[in-house]
Amino acid sequence: MTDTGPTFISVGEGDAARKIAVRVREGAGPPVVWLGGFRSDMTATKAAALDAWATKEKRALVRFDYAGHGASGGTFADCTISSWLEDAQAVLSAYVPEPPILVGSSMGGWIASLAARDRAARGQTTAALVLIAPALDFTEDLIWSNLDGPARAALTRDGVLRRPSDYASEPDPITLALIEDGRSNRLLEHPFDPACPVHILQGMRDPDVPYQHALKTVSRLPAEGTVLTLIADGDHRLSRPQDIARLVAAVAAIS
Repeated sequence: MTDTGPTFISVGEGDAARKIAVRVREGAGPPVVWLGGFRSDMTATKAAALDAWATKEKRALVRFDYAGHGASGGTFADCTISSWLEDAQAVLSAYVPEPPILVGSSMGGWIASLAARDRAARGQTTAALVLIAPALDFTEDLIWSNLDGPARAALTRDGVLRRPSDYASEPDPITLALIEDGRSNRLLEHPFDPACPVHILQGMRDPDVPYQHALKTVSRLPAEGTVLTLIADGDHRLSRPQDIARLVAAVAAIS
């Protein structure tokens, strides 16, 4: 099956307009849609592994980069959870005519959950969610709540806080707009139903999204159809061969 190569769609209007890069691999079965993590892109290890699986199994796969990520346009520091959700929804609308399997990694798990919830509200079906170390509500629960008083004051005063990252050479620009927008997209304050099966893969040695956060996420989801796989020696990336095998098996099992 062929990968069409990167194509671009326009999302947003006026000053918020940006070009979103998308790669589509044609194939059979429920379309698998990859939603990457914070400052990651569609060429990262897990996304590439899923693409290799889709090639072998002749499965449909869609990958894309949010604005400010990878090959897409836009400035990272100008983006929020809402704008990245808009990117995802535009890709789904343009390229996914059937109920998809949404595969979300870290922040992508939050975006995927929001997208599934919104699809259900519009009467659209999602085949399943496969979430890797899902960072639902991370702006509040994993960033803001862990900042001390001086850091919160600096973020409020300056509008941005630059934090060293283990995953990028440059610090992460955490903006006040990102934090405030995140509060309007929280899912874990109350039970929520994405109206589809959910399989979460979570490492117990994850320093960025602790496994307790996955337990909280599971507690907010319907018990029926929700599966949590805890990997005792797993880190945040879950990109080792054995982790990739678990991811591929979770996606294939839904098909």
